[in-house]
Amino acid sequence: MKFNEAKATQAAARLLRLRGGRMSYMKLIKLLYLVDRQALLSWGFPVTTDSHVSMDKGPVLSQVLNLITEGKDPNAASIWSRYISDPDDYQVQLKTEDVPSEELSIAEEKLIDAIFAEYGRFSRWQLVDILHGLPEWQDPKGSAIPIQFSDILKAGGKTEGEIAAVIAELESLNASELLVQSH
Repeated sequence: MKFNEAKATQAAARLLRLRGGRMSYMKLIKLLYLVDRQALLSWGFPVTTDSHVSMDKGPVLSQVLNLITEGKDPNAASIWSRYISDPDDYQVQLKTEDVPSEELSIAEEKLIDAIFAEYGRFSRWQLVDILHGLPEWQDPKGSAIPIQFSDILKAGGKTEGEIAAVIAELESLNASELLVQSH
């Protein structure tokens, strides 16, 4: 799927707002992963549309990590950097409370709130331990290993038929999006 930076930013902003506006970016990425994972298992599609990888400290959202750690490109204004600060002492914060939310459905907002209610009290290191226990995570030994949507679905107990149906639907949505963009 094509990464939707606006939607990922809005999901991150909602989590940051729930945490008082500031959070360790490692914790933010872990919470976003849990949101995507649950959305995929419940609805057959992730919230952020990011790609996921196993890294030493657990599953990571690839593009979100890049937005946080690569710094600003002075020639490109990212949606993320408009609303969320560069890291300072491994923390990011909202730059403004006025982050739009039109990309998120009501169901997605409720899911984000539920994930925060369940996992928001944990420290970033506790979340690392929790996510290391997820069946789809593999120890990359200093590297990064892609986590496919099918890996998450299988780990979540979906049948081969259910996995095939979800993957087919995601591929169809992606093809439709590419067709729209080409016109």
